[in-house]
Amino acid sequence: MIKVSFDFDKTLSRKDVQEYAVELINRKVDVWICTSRTSDPYKLNNDDLLKVADDIGISRASIIFTGYENKSDHLNNKGFLWHLDDDVIELSFIKTDSDLKPISIYMNDKWKVECESSFKSANP
Repeated sequence: MIKVSFDFDKTLSRKDVQEYAVELINRKVDVWICTSRTSDPYKLNNDDLLKVADDIGISRASIIFTGYENKSDHLNNKGFLWHLDDDVIELSFIKTDSDLKPISIYMNDKWKVECESSFKSANP
C-alpha cells in the first residue's frame, strides 16, 4: 500500500486538501498527518486537527506529532512516497535528509499534479 503524508496547518486544514485526502483514502492510499505540533494537550489544543482527521477518516495512529523537531527525522525510511507541506524549510530538510519526495503547497497551484505524478512514478 502506498503511504503519503500531509502537514496540517495551512495544508490539510484547507478544504481542497481535505477533499484530496478523502479521494486518496477512497483509492486505498495510506494517508497520514505529520505536524510540527506537540501532542501535549497542556501546551497546545489539537482539537481542530483531530476533528479533521476524524472527519476525513485518518486514524489517530496515523498522526505524527513531531514536537517541533524536523519532520524528515520522523518520515525518513518509513515507506512514505511524498509529504505535502507549506513550510519551505521543512521541505528542504525532507529533500536533503530523507527518501521521500517533498511537495510544496506554498504558492503552488500545481501541488495536486505533483502528487499524482509521484504515484505514476511509483507504479510505472
